[in-house]
Amino acid sequence: MADLKRTVLYDLHVKLGAKMVPFAGYEMPVQYPLGVLREHLHTRAKAGLFDVSHMGQVILRPVSGQFEDAALAFEALMPVDVLGLRPGRQRYGLFTAPDGGILDDLMFANRGDHVFVVVNAACKQDDIAHMRSQLAGTCEVEEIADRALLALQGPAAEAALESLAPGAAAMRFMDVATLDWAGTELWVSRSGYTGEDGFEISVPNDKAVELAETLLALDPVEAIGLGARDSLRLEAGLCLYGHDIDTTTSPIEGGLGWAIQKARRTGGDREGGFPGAERILSEIASGPHRLRVGLRPEGRAPMREGTPLYAEAEGGAPVGRVTSGGFGPSVEAPISMGYLPRALSATDTVVYGEVRGKRLPAKVADLPFRPSTYKR
Repeated sequence: MADLKRTVLYDLHVKLGAKMVPFAGYEMPVQYPLGVLREHLHTRAKAGLFDVSHMGQVILRPVSGQFEDAALAFEALMPVDVLGLRPGRQRYGLFTAPDGGILDDLMFANRGDHVFVVVNAACKQDDIAHMRSQLAGTCEVEEIADRALLALQGPAAEAALESLAPGAAAMRFMDVATLDWAGTELWVSRSGYTGEDGFEISVPNDKAVELAETLLALDPVEAIGLGARDSLRLEAGLCLYGHDIDTTTSPIEGGLGWAIQKARRTGGDREGGFPGAERILSEIASGPHRLRVGLRPEGRAPMREGTPLYAEAEGGAPVGRVTSGGFGPSVEAPISMGYLPRALSATDTVVYGEVRGKRLPAKVADLPFRPSTYKR
C-alpha cells in the first residue's frame, strides 16, 4: 500500500471502520462494517454515500472564449454530440482509438463557458495527456486537484441533498448545477453509476470531510464501499472500463450505440470525423461480430469475470467470456455480463460457462437486470 495515493476522505473511511484495498492506484474502501450485501440493499432502499474522489475532474476552457469551439474540438475525440449539448446538461461520452476501440468512457457537461469532464481513475493521466495533446491551441486543459467527488445514490438521496443544498430537488436526470451549501460552492450533477436516482457532488477538498459527515449524520444515509458499488452497477447493466469495455471493444460491440447521437452518425450534420469512425459507423449499419450481453446463470453458482463461455454443453472451443459477474442482491440471483457472437446473443439463448471445470448453463438476458429509477 506504500505507493498508493489516498483521497482526502481516507481518514474518515478508517474512522468508519472501512476495509481498505488497492484500486486504480488509490487506497479505497471496499466495504464498511455493514457489509457488502447490506450496503447494496441500503442504497436501493434509502441512500448510499460513495467516495469517488479518485476519479479525474477536468475543465476544458476554449481559448477563443466560445463554448462552440471547445465543443467541436472535444467531439473530434469521440463519436458523441458535444455541440448540441445544452447549458446545464451532462452527457455520457467515449474516447475512441483509430481502430474503433475504447480508450475510456467518461461524463462531460456544458457549464456555460467551459466543458467539465469526469474520467476514470485508472485512465486519468492518459486521458489528460490525450486531451492536452489533441486540444492544444483550442482548449486549456485544467486538471482540478483541489476538489473531491462524492456520489449520493438511492431513493432518499434527493431529500437528503435538498435539506443541505436547496435546488437539488428541482434537477432532472443529467442536469448539472452549482448549489450553495453553507457558503460552499458545490458542483452537482443528477447522475451516478448505480441505476438509482442520485447525485455526484464536486466539493472543495477542505470541505469534503465536513460534507460527508453532515450527509452521513442524516438518518437515511450510510457509507458504501467499492464492493456494493460494483454489484449495484452490474445489476444496472453498466460497463466498468477495463473489464466490460476496453481498447479491444468498440462502442457498438459494447452495446453503447445509444451514446452516439444522430448528428455524428452517417447522414448526420457532423457525421464521422472521430477516431475509428469507419469501423464504428460500419458496425452501426451492419452490426458487429459480437455483442455484450446479460447472462442469467441457472442455479446459484456465479459466473465471474474470465469465465469462458461455450455454445454447447460438451466439446468445442470457447465462443466468448464473462467480463463481469457475481451475485445480484436485489434480484436475488447470480448475474453476469460478457461477450458472445451475434448469432448467440438473442434473449433466452442458452450458453455454457465453465465454472471449476464444469460447464453450467446460462441464458442470455436483457439488460439491465433491474429497472433504473432515474428522475426524468
